[in-house]
Amino acid sequence: MIKILKSSARMVAVGGLFLGLSVLSASAFETKARAAYVLDQRTDTVLLAKNAEQPLPPASMSKLMTLYVAFEAIRDGRLTLDEQLPVSEHAMSYGGSTMFLDTTDRVRVEDLLRGIIVLSGNDACVVLAEALSPDGTEAGFARYMTKRAQQLGMMNSTFANANGWPAAGHRMSVQDLAILAEHLIEDFPEYYPLFSETEFKFDGRAPSNTRNRNPLLSLGIGADGLKTGHTSEAGYGLVGSAIQGDRRVIFVVSGLNSTAARAEEAEALVNWSFRQFASKTIAKASVPVAQAEVWRGTEKTVGLVPAEDLTVLLPALSGKQINAEVVYTGPIEAPIVKGQELAKLVLKPEDLPEIRLPLVAAKDVPSGGFLVRVMSAADILVSRFLTGPEGAM
Repeated sequence: MIKILKSSARMVAVGGLFLGLSVLSASAFETKARAAYVLDQRTDTVLLAKNAEQPLPPASMSKLMTLYVAFEAIRDGRLTLDEQLPVSEHAMSYGGSTMFLDTTDRVRVEDLLRGIIVLSGNDACVVLAEALSPDGTEAGFARYMTKRAQQLGMMNSTFANANGWPAAGHRMSVQDLAILAEHLIEDFPEYYPLFSETEFKFDGRAPSNTRNRNPLLSLGIGADGLKTGHTSEAGYGLVGSAIQGDRRVIFVVSGLNSTAARAEEAEALVNWSFRQFASKTIAKASVPVAQAEVWRGTEKTVGLVPAEDLTVLLPALSGKQINAEVVYTGPIEAPIVKGQELAKLVLKPEDLPEIRLPLVAAKDVPSGGFLVRVMSAADILVSRFLTGPEGAM
């Protein structure tokens, strides 16, 4: 049943609707990480958010931004995989995790990309940064990264260098890292398989640094990326993603106290995300969910239908019923065109964000003639008389 609520500015129709879904609230995940974020990619559902928007030292996880800018340059033709780039003294000066490059090297772009992804090469990041920087410097590249990150929706990220080396003001939130991971997966599917490589032996010069540090890649749980990070200031972190069936989750943890804690926490998050939540189709395409009132049309109502099957992520275990609401501004004035978005289907599952899904007109409703317009006006006047002053219920 649709119930009309009147206000001085508009009329809003709110209908209670039972969809026959049985759900049980999923157990909340109590993470040990300083900050964490988990996203179900297909449904864009946030499963976990802890200190998600707080800018924190990202360590090597910020190398993902350097990679994104490099992938853009390759796509745009400003860089090629076979191009060989020189190594500056500044790039060679970095310690920590490196490819052990020196100024006598000219390194293929593809090797630099693998050196960053698999080996976490600080020097490799700077070689790419200096090649792509607007002014030829790492600092200039960092400023460009900050600007580009904001354009991609990462509003809590600022960069001081290309590799995550500890520096004042070099910060990213775990939510921003998840946004970046999703962009890498969606914008560059041709390069994303690089993130699942477990080993890269760059010309044999660094036998102690050939293995990918991502602890999930060999566990058989669908993990296929993306990047670990560690400094004493940042703790141990991981930007990860895993796919099982038709679902992909993207997750970020930061501020853990050891490699073992990072591995344990990341694996537990993946298992929780897939076991405690499931995709459910709540409404079929073109099957009416409700009726909306029409004003000045050849018909008094129009069916509200999904334009496509509506699939949402909900707690997986059966139990409590879940209801839905259909919300629209109405009555809706004709003419109405089939497929025109008219309403929202609103779900409020426990322990998950509100879900709002579009509903469209099931068919055309042309405008009525003179008599229809007179009768519609009369209906409004009678309705106002019966309900009293505007705003009364």
